[in-house]
Amino acid sequence: MNIFANFIGELVQVTMSGNLVISGILIDTGSNIVVIYDGEDFLYIPLIHVHYINFNCENDTGEISKPDEDPIGNQEDSISLRNTLNNAKGVFTEIFVTSNQSIHGYVTNVMNDYFVFFSPVHKTLYVPLQHLKWLKPYKQSHRPYSLDNEELPLIPTSTPLSRTFEEQCKRNIGKAAVFDLGKDPNKIGKLIKIENGQIELVLARNQTIYTNLQHVKTLHFPSL
Repeated sequence: MNIFANFIGELVQVTMSGNLVISGILIDTGSNIVVIYDGEDFLYIPLIHVHYINFNCENDTGEISKPDEDPIGNQEDSISLRNTLNNAKGVFTEIFVTSNQSIHGYVTNVMNDYFVFFSPVHKTLYVPLQHLKWLKPYKQSHRPYSLDNEELPLIPTSTPLSRTFEEQCKRNIGKAAVFDLGKDPNKIGKLIKIENGQIELVLARNQTIYTNLQHVKTLHFPSL
């Protein structure tokens, strides 16, 4: 039995990496994830990024009513990060991964240790499972940036996919790559090789730099 199961329906306060605090009703819990409803949205939070869960807290924003249903749908057996992502395929969502910046779009595929996320801004993104901090589904009538079906169609990924994140990186050696949304100029360059967990990049002015694969939070290729 999950240790938090007895608290389902109660008000909780979750403190995450970066001192991010989320308060709301505990909706569901599994071995590696909790679901919080904050009165407006459902947040699916992997426990790997949770530092504290406080069950003896008060709500400063007013009473939160328990919602009628889960926007991602019924989950078979015990909830987990993997089945949450699988159930979220094609559902417009907001994910939080890196650089204090959310990404908006939808999940297209879930692989062994990463998932594929399509964003109208960044296009096809590869996100290691270990770096997803939370996933927040849109309300049913809402769409990212008010884009219509023609501007943002729900289409499956046509890019060939490997089972692991490292294999997917190696599949694209020789291409221009952007890591962690390109906020750091040292994370934009030509992907040369991956060896012993280190990614070799050549930056814009032909400087070679190495990046630890385990610390890469997102990856996309502008040419795809």
